[in-house]
Amino acid sequence: MSPGPLNIGARSFGAILFVAFASTIPLSNWLISNVGTTCVPDGPCLIPVAPGILAPSGVLTIGAALVLRDLIHRYLGANWAIAAILVGGCVSLLTASQNLVIASVAAFMISEMLDFTVYVPLSRRNLSLAILVSGVVAAIADSVVFVLLAFGSLDHVTGQIIGKLWASIIVAMIVFAGTRRRAISRTDIGA
Repeated sequence: MSPGPLNIGARSFGAILFVAFASTIPLSNWLISNVGTTCVPDGPCLIPVAPGILAPSGVLTIGAALVLRDLIHRYLGANWAIAAILVGGCVSLLTASQNLVIASVAAFMISEMLDFTVYVPLSRRNLSLAILVSGVVAAIADSVVFVLLAFGSLDHVTGQIIGKLWASIIVAMIVFAGTRRRAISRTDIGA
């Protein structure tokens, strides 16, 4: 296995990804209840994700989680990816507010397992395509399950999907840039 983008070993980079992934869940749950341009009474705090479209603010960190899970799989393997999903589900169970706990755990577990299922076969052929397609499938599943269970309607599902895709794209671009920079520097020094 090649070193991670931070010029450290693959296992160390995978461990950083694992911690970052687990951190997205409590951060997302906190954001939904505390940060937004609009906070709905007995509902989520919302942020704009596109002109005229709002989403619960935790959408950004959950979008990042979708890419991080794929990268854990790449750098640590399938067993660690499944362990990350289980740890994430437990963290969600322990950190979500009472009114969000069922929605948070259900959406997280369903979307991450779908992401895993789509990512595995596609990653053997094309890593970028695997990250993109598995992220889209997981973003849609997570969005529908979460808003339906948490808020009893699909009012914010479009914003949820858009926000998760934005976050996934941003994280994927950062990782791609780091990986590309690493590949270029290895070529320059003849490694």
